[in-house]
Amino acid sequence: MSDLPHIPGVLSADEAAATGEHLRSLQLDCGMIPWFPGGHCDPWNHVESAMALDVVGLHDAARRAYGWLADIQRPDGSWHNYYRSDGSVEETKLDTNVCAYLATGLYHHWRCSGDTEFITHMWPVLSRAMSWVLDHRRHDGTILWAVEPDEQPWEYALLTGSSSIQHALRCGHRLGTALGDPQPDWVEAADAICTVIRSDPDAFEPKTRWAMDWYYPVLTGALLGDEAAERLESGWETFSMDGLGIRCVSDESWVTASETAECAIAHAGIGEIERATELLAWTRHHRLDDGSYLTGIVYPRRETFPAGEHSSYTAAAVLLAADAISGTSPAAEIFHHL
Repeated sequence: MSDLPHIPGVLSADEAAATGEHLRSLQLDCGMIPWFPGGHCDPWNHVESAMALDVVGLHDAARRAYGWLADIQRPDGSWHNYYRSDGSVEETKLDTNVCAYLATGLYHHWRCSGDTEFITHMWPVLSRAMSWVLDHRRHDGTILWAVEPDEQPWEYALLTGSSSIQHALRCGHRLGTALGDPQPDWVEAADAICTVIRSDPDAFEPKTRWAMDWYYPVLTGALLGDEAAERLESGWETFSMDGLGIRCVSDESWVTASETAECAIAHAGIGEIERATELLAWTRHHRLDDGSYLTGIVYPRRETFPAGEHSSYTAAAVLLAADAISGTSPAAEIFHHL
């Protein structure tokens, strides 16, 4: 299993394989990957799980996951926010970041699998999705967070979502270039978002309580170099709990393994491998014998929250972090921003 992520003392190749098999076991016949058996699914975390499947070589399962998104895409190119395991819509809201993330996932799949035929098949699906996302740009180039069907769009943009969208736009452009259909306007749109992130942070709805708003501009390459390193350092004391992980929110001692793993990706992406490895090691507290990961633990009581929950997106984030740190798969570099 030398082709699987392996970080001594943190995650073995056998453990990575077990986590991948756990994710595959959650996948329904239609291709959907719910959060947990009988749970709901949102397209963003669904894509993250598909990416993790690719990291451990389960490319057929990843293709089935992307195929499900193609099957349920709305005519306007978007997806609803939550779907139940029976395929019905649980929450009708349309989230721009949720819809854009397909670009990151498909580029990641192509890098891992080299399957140009499948990517060519999915390209119209992606093009419709990105056109819908870009239709919701504000005057400053940022992207509105969400839209309620048949109602007025929400009025503000989010820093985390905008950071992720600009990264997705760049991934989509790289994929289009490989297919002979480059999208330079997607890069221009990404550049405009980054300009606002770097120069006008007040342009976004304040969400500073949440760890994602701290590290996502670095994870996605919206901030680079010294600026990225300084941002991660500035929030370390607020969000980290030494030896345990990253708080989901700054005012609660609630450590989530997904935020811890994603923060590890952010550090790995700017070359801070030692800290990234340390963070990923802290997720061991969440690992279960079947390769799944508890979503969150509240300290000092060590109670799980949500109670007993282990989630697909948490396991996926751990695999993606292990890959970003080890540089094992051909797609690990999409999170490197040196």
